[in-house]
Amino acid sequence: MDKLKILVVDDESRMRKLVSDFLIKAGFEVVEAGDGMEAVDIFFADKNISLIILDVMMPKMDGWDVCREIRQYSKVPIIMLTAKSEERDELQGFELGVDEYISKPFSPKILVARVTAILRRSNQTSSEDVIEEGGIKINKSAHIASIDDNPIELSFKEFELLTYFLENKGLALSRENILNNVWNYDYFGDARTIDTHVKKLRSKLGDKGDMIKTIWGMGYKFEV
Repeated sequence: MDKLKILVVDDESRMRKLVSDFLIKAGFEVVEAGDGMEAVDIFFADKNISLIILDVMMPKMDGWDVCREIRQYSKVPIIMLTAKSEERDELQGFELGVDEYISKPFSPKILVARVTAILRRSNQTSSEDVIEEGGIKINKSAHIASIDDNPIELSFKEFELLTYFLENKGLALSRENILNNVWNYDYFGDARTIDTHVKKLRSKLGDKGDMIKTIWGMGYKFEV
């Protein structure tokens, strides 16, 4: 079986080597880019990249612009690395379609665990791949979501969140449970992460967004 290919983008060669060494040790194939323009060129030239690890502050083209460019054509999972930890920067990443957001310094082992979790979920198959509730349909293996048979564009994390809601219809889901199941057990996030994604998801679902009910002080519940 071919190794999954990860694109590591960072203008610091020491950081690229650190991340690449851990990914290679975990069994991944790695390609590197030292700036944003090189990253875009590599991504569109290589159709086998399964995930991108992307630094924010880079010369020529920063991580935000790289993400914007790639998101016009692809839903490939993107993990954003940044030295900044301000809320507005994190929210901007999620608005652009970033799937994970990790502030430097970070544990390379945790980074590899998140990469593995994202790829495992994005490639998983099941005998019950299609779920439909209230006119919302998701095909887990094809990673396609639709409303009344009309396809809708969702980021990787929005798709995973919607899947979790549909699979747990009628159940009150705490923010902690959502973080553990959608963002994986090793994600050190908080309520802002979930609330930001729910807000975007509701918007993309249109009238169907009302099916995601807020349980004040606890979390959310999906009801048809």
